[in-house]
Amino acid sequence: MGALEEGHFDEELENEVKLGCTELGFEAEPETIDIENAVKVLLRGLGEDVNREGLRKTPLRVAKALREGTRGYRQKVNEIVQGALFPEAGLDSGVGHAGGVGGLVIVRDLDLFSYCESCLLPFQVKCHVGYVPSGQRVVGLSKLSRVADVFGKRLQDPQRLANEICSALHHAIKPAGVAVILQCLHIHFPNMEYVFLESNHQGWVTVQVCSGSGVFENECAEIWGDFFSLLKYRGIDMKKDHRRDSHDQCWCPSQSSSGEKTSSDNGPANPVMVTAVASILRSLGEDPLRKELLATPCRFVKWLVNFQNSNLEMKQNGFAGGRMDLRTPHGEVTRYEKQIHSELNLSFWSQCEHHLLPFHGVVHIGYLSTEGFNPIAKSRLQSIVHFYGFKLQVQERLTRQIAESVALLLGGDVMVVVEANHTCMISRGVEKFGSSTATIAEMGLFSTDPAARAIFLQSIPNTSTVG
Repeated sequence: MGALEEGHFDEELENEVKLGCTELGFEAEPETIDIENAVKVLLRGLGEDVNREGLRKTPLRVAKALREGTRGYRQKVNEIVQGALFPEAGLDSGVGHAGGVGGLVIVRDLDLFSYCESCLLPFQVKCHVGYVPSGQRVVGLSKLSRVADVFGKRLQDPQRLANEICSALHHAIKPAGVAVILQCLHIHFPNMEYVFLESNHQGWVTVQVCSGSGVFENECAEIWGDFFSLLKYRGIDMKKDHRRDSHDQCWCPSQSSSGEKTSSDNGPANPVMVTAVASILRSLGEDPLRKELLATPCRFVKWLVNFQNSNLEMKQNGFAGGRMDLRTPHGEVTRYEKQIHSELNLSFWSQCEHHLLPFHGVVHIGYLSTEGFNPIAKSRLQSIVHFYGFKLQVQERLTRQIAESVALLLGGDVMVVVEANHTCMISRGVEKFGSSTATIAEMGLFSTDPAARAIFLQSIPNTSTVG
């Protein structure tokens, strides 16, 4: 507090914004402009006004995020590794291997993200890389992370990502062998038409893949045992975790049987929007005709229309009744005779209108009720949450809208807490893995009584999750 004078702070902020751009003139590059125009087509296809506040700069923000998130197409592995190989003689005498003559080197817990080539949604990656040096030289450890990031910043599939990291390191370093293990986490959005029926929807799809070269090429090689042993206390057990090979079905939820079923119910995808997504792929340096990408534009559009306003407005009739009277048969009661009731961990999924990236989490709702009052059904509150979640949103507005709707039903004394994970926090410049955001809306007594707020906030369990 007070560390920067106001004028100096403004200067620092301006400099930070300028430095945040990928490069000078980024906004004027043809690829950026083409993506902006395509995003405007998508927004109009959703029935949105591209000039409304909150969406006016969305096309540029999306273009920047996509180009930054796929910068790996414009990077060369040899340029990264070249000059980072150092002589290391290893053991001069004795029995064993170390350093540059054969000792295993592992870098663990590298956080990456990549865009799924099947649906264009980002997925998280925990990467572990190991190699056995040869030729009495080692590579700078930071280069292992940078090489992994080059291939992560492309449209990817987990197994191909592991194979490409492994192959690139093997050819660039020329070691005795390279091993790569990836733990991947893909968000699994429910379809709007089915979310009201799926109380136990699983919000994530996980997969673990591995790739090896040289001494690691044989999965049964003893050296894999050394690798696994050094990872085991990190919570990785290759015997228990699912390992995917080339014969496994695509891991992306958009290609699962349920995903295909729900997508087909929406009818054919808007061809203008599909063409716009294909143009985005070309602007990123990809070939929309590549086998793995042929159906991607259609899948992305069918997912995006879940947030179409015209489809969602009709859902409100299912729960938006009149205000409920919180009075006993003996007449109106005072506020101090009401009790705090809470409904916790209501799941939600939404789409950030600033970056067109998903965010998801849980909603906690507290309200005052009388002793003889039957609490509002959880399914009704969940419907309100889904109604406002399945829109182009910002978390602050989502929190306020849920609070206002519940207040109309229950008399005004309402408090709402929303906890969320934002994909933009991992797939844009900040790349902050594991962060979460909490927002609060207070109405009626909760806005004036700290004790009431404290009672409700203390009822939220520490184990409440946003994943």
